[in-house]
Amino acid sequence: MKIAIHNNPGSFSDHWIEYCKQKGIDYKIINAYSSDVVEQVKDCDAFMWHHHHADPRDILFAKQLIYSLEESGKCVFPDWHTCWHFDDKVGQKYLLEAIGAPLVPSYVFYTEKEALDWISKTSFPKVFKLRGGAGAANVMLAHTAREARKLVGKAFGRGFSQFDRAGYLKERYRKWREGKDSFVGVLKGIGRLFVITDFAKMHGREKGYAYFQEFIPNNEFDTRVVVIGGERALCERRYCRKGDFRASGSGHFEYVEADKKVLEIAFQVAQKLKLQSVAFDFIYDKEKPLIVEMSYGFGTKGISHCPGYYTSDLQWHDEPEPDFYGWMVENLIH
Repeated sequence: MKIAIHNNPGSFSDHWIEYCKQKGIDYKIINAYSSDVVEQVKDCDAFMWHHHHADPRDILFAKQLIYSLEESGKCVFPDWHTCWHFDDKVGQKYLLEAIGAPLVPSYVFYTEKEALDWISKTSFPKVFKLRGGAGAANVMLAHTAREARKLVGKAFGRGFSQFDRAGYLKERYRKWREGKDSFVGVLKGIGRLFVITDFAKMHGREKGYAYFQEFIPNNEFDTRVVVIGGERALCERRYCRKGDFRASGSGHFEYVEADKKVLEIAFQVAQKLKLQSVAFDFIYDKEKPLIVEMSYGFGTKGISHCPGYYTSDLQWHDEPEPDFYGWMVENLIH
């Protein structure tokens, strides 16, 4: 088998290429952004691309290219099952509800009137989200009906920028105070107050819908479970930022024995949906685990240092820093 790999330095592709070199797997570096990409991969049996939610080029055509190559008979990573709902929380809501997965109760509205009618009847607080964004970006807590109405008014009015300038600066400052980043990061945050990202410029403002999730109290952490090939899983606990309800992107994590209920759900959903790679984020409603969201791509700073992994029979295997990137390549070959 010969694998075509789009090389995006700093992404999964670094590790895929290294794994292929070590194992003697035939591979070819290609440029997915080139107009002749289909011609480039003609002599290959498979195609791998770690496309990113914050690259405006990837948003434009990555899923379409992957689907087209998959229809041509090539093995692809991520395949359509795995990536069509990537960075789309609304799409994930429909998908998880359709298969009866335990999702945090979620609500989406496509007219301002419907959203306001719901606000007048529901309780608060509620979590408001845009359909895209990672690391807790584009996630806000509406403490009251008044705050929710304000968010809805903006959602069906001017809309939301895909880049939260103030939130970015605040996050940079937090990381500096906690010793996780240099002061240069704070200066970059200040700079972004005046110069927004290319993605935000090209994507435009997000509007025309309102998406809420129930706020589940008393969760000081979430549990991230990464399932590769439906057969092996890595697990970490991510703690919330100080004075915040959000754990994603906090940088505070540890490795503890996984809750078997969480593992069972993660394996069952990954297998049912035929996902090659998926990171699930779980919180608890009392003792009941609920999925917050999922993604084929995920941050690896914490998960890559796991002391071992679980198999689908829920058995633990000691293996410091498991090579889950290699698992992706092997699963594609098999």
